[in-house]
Formats: sequence, structure tokens, C-alpha cells
Amino acid sequence: MDIDLVFKIAAIGIIVAVLNQLLIRSGREDQAMMTTLAGLIVVLSMIVKEISVLFVTIKSLFSL
Repeated sequence: MDIDLVFKIAAIGIIVAVLNQLLIRSGREDQAMMTTLAGLIVVLSMIVKEISVLFVTIKSLFSL
């Protein structure tokens, strides 16, 4: 796991937080929630790929 992944997740979090605040202050709470959910889905998909790599590595390590 690279440190780049942590920075990407942090950048996505900051961007989503700023967009969320802008949309809430302009009275668009529904779009703010959709933006937050989209950010969460993007981060979860990045993490799922890394977990998949981890399982493949463990499987090859123990020759299962």
C-alpha cells in the first residue's frame, strides 16, 4: 500500500467536504447528500481494490 492512496483519499475527503458546505449554504441539501454519497462510493471502491490485492497476496503466501 502506497502513501499515495492515503493522499488520494484525503484529497477526495477535502473536496467533498468543501462541496458539501457550499451546497448546504446555497440551500441544496439533496445535492449535498448526493455529493457525499458519491465521494463515499469512490473511496470505498478504491479501498475494495486494495483489499482484493491483499487477499490475493495472502492466498499466494499460504499457497491456498
